[in-house]
Amino acid sequence: MRTDSSTPSTALLPLGLAWLFLVVMTVFSLWLVRWLGPASWVQLPVAAIIWLKGWVVARYFIESHQTHPFIAWVIRIFLLGVPLALVLTTWFGPQLAGLTAAR
Repeated sequence: MRTDSSTPSTALLPLGLAWLFLVVMTVFSLWLVRWLGPASWVQLPVAAIIWLKGWVVARYFIESHQTHPFIAWVIRIFLLGVPLALVLTTWFGPQLAGLTAAR
């Protein structure tokens, strides 16, 4: 368990800035895909943006930095899993579908 005496933040400015950042990153990722097209390598920056947005949500809205270390690690693993799944399904979609298909 954490031994620091930090309490959850009650300031609204960091939350507003985090929300604005999430909106800007969403628009940027949509623009990026539209501008660069459907190439499979485009999913790498999109996956990085998804990870960054997840980190912002975990840090500022869930306040994962103030949780028990086990919970913080679970959140970190989950945040890595989502972009990784995006990249894997983009590059290896048919192979992954073949693994899950009924035989």
